[in-house]
Amino acid sequence: MPEGSDTILSEPDDLPEIPDTKTLRWGFTTGTASVAAAVCAARLLCGQKPPAAVDVILPSGEILAVAVAENSVISADETMAVVLKDGGDDPDVTSGAAIGAIVRRRPEPGLHVIGGRGVGRVTRPGLALAPGEYAINPVPRAMLAENLAPFLATPGLRGLEVEIFVERGEELAAKTLNPRLGIEGGISILGSTGLVKPFSNAAYIATVESALSVARAAGHREAVLTTGRQSEKLGRQARPDLPEEVFVQIADFFADSLELAARFEFESIGLTLFFGKAVKQAAGHRNTHAHRHDQDTAALAEKLPGLPEETKGAISSALTARAALEELQRAGLEPLVALVAEEALARARAFTGPGPKLWMMIFDYDGRLLAERRL
Repeated sequence: MPEGSDTILSEPDDLPEIPDTKTLRWGFTTGTASVAAAVCAARLLCGQKPPAAVDVILPSGEILAVAVAENSVISADETMAVVLKDGGDDPDVTSGAAIGAIVRRRPEPGLHVIGGRGVGRVTRPGLALAPGEYAINPVPRAMLAENLAPFLATPGLRGLEVEIFVERGEELAAKTLNPRLGIEGGISILGSTGLVKPFSNAAYIATVESALSVARAAGHREAVLTTGRQSEKLGRQARPDLPEEVFVQIADFFADSLELAARFEFESIGLTLFFGKAVKQAAGHRNTHAHRHDQDTAALAEKLPGLPEETKGAISSALTARAALEELQRAGLEPLVALVAEEALARARAFTGPGPKLWMMIFDYDGRLLAERRL
């Protein structure tokens, strides 16, 4: 994900804000890449010439032409093809990855899909696939079935085995949430539409939902929502009694993440974040991205009681929450940060409903705990 300038100014977390996507280039998913590789390999197995690109039927019914990087006939009963995954302008760690398929004849009728090197296996409940299965999600499996159906109708061809593999998949997986979700040995083959919309809000929220689902399926009753890697690190230091999988990075998706956590019936929901995001949450924004800083700091100045006029004016005109915090500290009024936490928790309650207990830790930009409150 890209670094947003607002994030750099107000928040040390390195999860960025979601930019305007109107002019950004779309890409295709790991699922589409694997299907394209399988279609190319199936064509070779059926004696057809190797294509420079293959047409993939997407879940919407649209056709996408996908370039093939490599193909080969291993034997009369086995062929292989590789596609380079193109994530478009989305900074996905799998963009450019070599995703391949080995297609084999099988005497049993039908299609059999397995994972090869670099494709992970599910080890925990709570995901769309059962523990023990290869991490090839249901939509890519359905795409494989639809796109390979014509080959299964070829005279003399009873069944096909498709082995999906990813070069350096295990190395790439270390840069994803797979280890935390209990997916071991490689990446996941994903995609609900077959396409990658750059910086997709829906995709990020789906990731949050998966992380919460795994934590709840593991029996955990408390979830901790963090705005990024640094606030998670500080939260884990402050709560060493909690396991890693209950900490979920939510970026700017304040309301959506709280609503999901409540839906999963966590008994306690925590928030660990820096002052800048706390100010935005206290202002009541469902999403803490792309709101003007002067509006947030002006609202902050009005809500904090007992401010000297000079301090109130300086906070109101501050361009960033960081600058506003410095004004509070300069005036010796840092304890008022606790009021920001209380207001932010009150806003959070509106999204969770009355069920779960709520708590919040606000840190300064050097990682020091400024305030902790419970509701």
